[in-house]
Amino acid sequence: MVFLSTLETTALALTEQADEVLRAQSLGSDPLSQELELTILMPCLNEAETLATCIRKARSFLTRSSLKGEILIADNGSTDGSQSIARDLAARLVDIPAKGYGAALRGGIAAARGRYIIMGDADDSYDFNKLEEFVAKLRDGFDVVMGNRFRGGIAPSAMPPLHRYFGNPALSFVGRTFFKMTLGDFCCGLRGFRKESILRLGLISSGMEFALEMLVRAHLARLKIAEVPTMLAPDGRSRPPHLRTWRDGWRSIRFFLLFSPRWLFLYPGIALLLLGMTSVCLLSLGPFRLSPHVAVDLHTLLVAAMATIAGLQTISFAIIARRYATSRGFLPQSPRLEKRAHFFALEQVIVVALLMFVLGIVGVLWCVMRWATVDFGPLEYGLVMRILIASMTILMIGVQLLFTGFLAALLDIPTK
Repeated sequence: MVFLSTLETTALALTEQADEVLRAQSLGSDPLSQELELTILMPCLNEAETLATCIRKARSFLTRSSLKGEILIADNGSTDGSQSIARDLAARLVDIPAKGYGAALRGGIAAARGRYIIMGDADDSYDFNKLEEFVAKLRDGFDVVMGNRFRGGIAPSAMPPLHRYFGNPALSFVGRTFFKMTLGDFCCGLRGFRKESILRLGLISSGMEFALEMLVRAHLARLKIAEVPTMLAPDGRSRPPHLRTWRDGWRSIRFFLLFSPRWLFLYPGIALLLLGMTSVCLLSLGPFRLSPHVAVDLHTLLVAAMATIAGLQTISFAIIARRYATSRGFLPQSPRLEKRAHFFALEQVIVVALLMFVLGIVGVLWCVMRWATVDFGPLEYGLVMRILIASMTILMIGVQLLFTGFLAALLDIPTK
C-alpha cells in the first residue's frame, strides 16, 4: 500500500497537480487541520537572504496576537538553502514541484491548516509583524482582504517609478473599469482570505497573474472584498526580483481581456458595427462631403462595409466567448444574459439570416441585370458599385448570423 501511494503521489507531481495532493493532506486526518485560525503563507524561490527575517516577523505577530496559527513556506524549487532556513525556524515547509508563482500559492493554499490565510512575498518588502487589520476584516466576515500600498505608503526605492506611476495605476484602472470594482491596488501581493472561499473558486493560473485571477474571480463570485492600507518597503535581496515588467504587464492585460469578453469583443464590435453601418447607409445614397475640401465616396464605402462585417463578427465572438466561459466555469452565469438568450435562439437567428441573405441576393441580381443591359461590357460604376457593396455587405451579414447561430447552439448542447 505504501508503494502504491508513493507511485500515485509521484505521478501527480509529474503532471503538475501537486496542489491536489496537498489539498488532500490538508483535509485529511491531521488533528490540527481544524484547529488553526490563521496560516501565514509565503511562496519561496531562492529567498535565503530575507526568509529568516520574514519568518521571525510572522512568528512575532502570532505570539503577540495570541493567535493559533502557523507559518507555511511553499517552496518552488529553491537551490540556495531556503528550505533549511524554514525548517530551522520551525516553519512548516511544503515542496511545490510545479513551477510558477501561482503554482506555489495554489499548493500552499491547499496545504494550509488555517481557516484564514494571509499571503505575502518572502522578500521582506511587507511587514508580517503588522497584520492586525487583515485579521480583523476576516473576522468581520470578509472573504478577501486586499492590501493597498498607495494608501499605506511606498518607501523610497521600494517600487520602480515605472511601476509606481504607470504600471500599477494603469492595471488597477483597467481592472476597475472592466469589472466595476472600487479597489485602489489590484497588484498588492499582501492579502488575506478565507481558505474555503478561495478553494471554491477553482483558480487555475500558474504564473504572476494568479493574484489577479484570485481578485477578479472573487468579485465575479460576489465574495465580500475589503481593502486596508499596507506599507511597502524595499526588498532585502541583492538579486533582481522575479517580476519582469513588460512580460508580466502583458500577461496581466491578457488576463483582464480574456476574463472580460465585453471589453475584448463586444464593445469594439458595437463601435465598428455602428460606425460601419452609418457610413454604408449614408454613402449608398451618394458622395458625402465632410468639408468644402474633403469628400468621401466609393472607397470609403468599401472600408465602411468591411468595418460593418468585422463589427458583427466581433460581436459574435463576444456571444460565443461568454457562453463558452460560462460553460467552463471561468465566468459566472449572467441572469441578464440568460434573460435575453431566447432572442438569439437558433431558429430566430436562422430566420433573420435568411432574410438578410435574400435581401443581399436581390441587390446582387439587380447589379447583374444592369450589367446585362450593356451586354456585360463596361459599366457606369457609381450607382452599381454602391448597390453592389451594400448588397454584398448584407449578404455577408446573413452568412455570419447563420453560422454564429449554429455555433452558439453547439455550445448549448449539454455534456455529461
